[in-house]
Amino acid sequence: MNGWAVVIAGGAVVGYGALSRRLSTTVLSGPLVFMLVGLAIGPLGLSLLDRATDPEVTRTLLESALVLLLFADAAGIRARDLRREKFLPLRLLVVGLPVTMALGWLVAWPLLPGLSVWELALAAVILAPTDAALGQQAFSNKRVPRLVRGGLTIESGLNDGLALPFFVLALAAAGGGHDHPGVAETFLRALLLSGAIGIAAGWTGASLLRWSLARGWSGSDWRQFLVLAVPVIAYVLCVTVEGSGFIGAWAAGLAFGIHLRTPADLDTSPRDSDPAQSTEFTGRLGLLLASLSFLVFGAVILGPTLQHLNWRMVLYALLSLTVIRMLPVALALAGTGLRPASLAYIGWFGPRGLASLVFGLLALEEHLPGGTLLSDVIAVTVGLSIMLHGASAPLLGDRYGTWFTRTLRKEPNLRENALARDDGPH
Repeated sequence: MNGWAVVIAGGAVVGYGALSRRLSTTVLSGPLVFMLVGLAIGPLGLSLLDRATDPEVTRTLLESALVLLLFADAAGIRARDLRREKFLPLRLLVVGLPVTMALGWLVAWPLLPGLSVWELALAAVILAPTDAALGQQAFSNKRVPRLVRGGLTIESGLNDGLALPFFVLALAAAGGGHDHPGVAETFLRALLLSGAIGIAAGWTGASLLRWSLARGWSGSDWRQFLVLAVPVIAYVLCVTVEGSGFIGAWAAGLAFGIHLRTPADLDTSPRDSDPAQSTEFTGRLGLLLASLSFLVFGAVILGPTLQHLNWRMVLYALLSLTVIRMLPVALALAGTGLRPASLAYIGWFGPRGLASLVFGLLALEEHLPGGTLLSDVIAVTVGLSIMLHGASAPLLGDRYGTWFTRTLRKEPNLRENALARDDGPH
């Protein structure tokens, strides 16, 4: 990698770190800032980074970030949260996610004629998961009702992991590579075997941490490294057996979080046994790597794509962020009593980000006939999402919060206010 590119990337981290709190209330979200820096040092700007000369850097960075975030997000999901938000995340995941994939497949058919049937399915699956990092401003706005904030956070924490089996199977059906295993073998290795390995790794890691905490043998600094090693081990084991390291890391996070919270006769404080605290370092490191991933994305993926845009790519990207997301959300939440303003807010804030980029990169490396077009469509969609969702989050969050406050004065039993008296932060 060019030395000046490293210096500029470091400068971007320093600069955003110094201004992050101030910029969090503006249209300049972190992913947008890093993507713009990437565009500036890529082929459209200074030409300091190029996919052809730095392919391993791109893949390693993106995959490492996704592994850590998959683990941390899954570990942070609590069964209590699913019960408390009740219908919202479950409906979005069980109904909304599959319908989004199906609708994305159908819409892609007339707009992306260069792709085969299974490559069209890949496009739909890859662009279905949402990214919590890109929607952070919308999810964390305290004026937005807790039901909506919590539901969106849980959805984004789980939907990338739930989309993984669909991605693996669609990739196998598309027939990438000469030695690509069949669909049945892929299902067994990637889903069942990788899931089992991930659960075993997460459960073992949590058991060891609980045992150590009970005896006061674990120092707070090295405890974080213990947790960091769990998704790395799960990922490498799954890759070694030719499974899916991402499914393994996600399953490890779920098992780790569930087991660490299991009540037991342990002399541990709530902070010691809270996965949100135990995975804090892992999550922050994942956030840093994700930010750098958006910089590399702007330089080596989006920049070259912008040089040969066409209207079909742009139209599908816009439909993916609007109709293909919002209609399934409205269908999934029909009959729940949520107002149209809430349905619109939840439907709009389905940003696409890191998971889509990594899945797209993996599909491209399979040398599918339509791999280049598939990669370009994903790049345009993620680029538009970074700009549109990042720019609209502060404004729409405040406007929706104002609507909620005004409506609540007139209707105290507003469905969106269902969690107002619940204890505990989201």
